[in-house]
Amino acid sequence: MPKSAKAKAEQTLPPPLPEPLAVPVADAHTHLDMQDAPVEEALAKAAAVGVTRIVQIGCDLERARWAARTAAEHEAIWAAVALHPNEAPRIEEAGGPAALDAALAEIAELAALPEVHALGETGLDYFRTGPAGVAAQQRSFRRHIALAKELDKTLVIHDREAHADVLRILAEEGAPRRTVFHCYSGDAAMAEVCAAEGYFMSFAGNVTFASAQPLRDALAVAPPELLLVETDAPFLTPAPFRGRPNAPYLIPVTLRAMAEVKGLTEDELARHIAANTERAFG
Repeated sequence: MPKSAKAKAEQTLPPPLPEPLAVPVADAHTHLDMQDAPVEEALAKAAAVGVTRIVQIGCDLERARWAARTAAEHEAIWAAVALHPNEAPRIEEAGGPAALDAALAEIAELAALPEVHALGETGLDYFRTGPAGVAAQQRSFRRHIALAKELDKTLVIHDREAHADVLRILAEEGAPRRTVFHCYSGDAAMAEVCAAEGYFMSFAGNVTFASAQPLRDALAVAPPELLLVETDAPFLTPAPFRGRPNAPYLIPVTLRAMAEVKGLTEDELARHIAANTERAFG
């Protein structure tokens, strides 16, 4: 096989298992329902490298139901349920405000289940949803914040090109006791704001990308006691495997890159992350 064809074929294959972590940690945000491997296989591969807990995210009604059901069946999985910020305008456009209210009511029912540890991913996304969808996104976000406080569950935030409004709405509504910025995308100045408020910052594989120096700058100032690590799999596969399928077993790759930025050993950072995950979701 020509070298270029071989390289192209390799891009479709799952990356190899990394060296296991000595200190077990969790994948704080993943989408097992969007990955090719069966749940049992995904959990086994993750556990083999020291990733012993998975936070499974449901970001529309069907996926939220799946997340809750799957968490009930697997001790290693904690579920989070929500309407993704891009989902809220779609529901409202199709069925009006009543349809969005009905969807939020079902999310509330699912969120009350014991296997559901968080409301997420909710928040704001101004990258994919234009101005017409902002009102529905913000209304949905405010309702998720209220639910997290009513149920004393963690809030998991998706924030894309909406930093100022996300922080403003959190301040206006009053953030839940445990708030996580998933796939942290702000700069160092925003990381200092999040640290002052006690918000957890979860970093994904994109922190390893060559173009992601602003993310590494943010990571550098984020306190170790507020750090989480995630895959957001099947998205954001860390370098050097960018473009290949992502999965929870690749958490060690991202964690080691984070430890280098923080000037910590991987064991030191892993101990922080393990404790932080328990505080954030446990």
